[in-house]
Amino acid sequence: MKRVKAACICQTLHFMLKDDVVHNYAVKLVNEEVEKYKATLERSRIEYKIVSEETQSDGSVIMQIIKQYNSKPVGNYLD
Repeated sequence: MKRVKAACICQTLHFMLKDDVVHNYAVKLVNEEVEKYKATLERSRIEYKIVSEETQSDGSVIMQIIKQYNSKPVGNYLD
């Protein structure tokens, strides 16, 4: 029999600008979406570690994150 001792998922997320709005407003929306995403992780009590978060020249944001998977223990993945 096997059991999951620890599990995490590694993701690269690209928070992209909307095409149908003014550039400055689109950048503001992206920044709000990033903050909302982080707040959702906190509110859901999902353990996570942001490996990198880079703002691109166009104002979009690329985030690499390791986060808890299916409420399983994270072991030493987030150390």
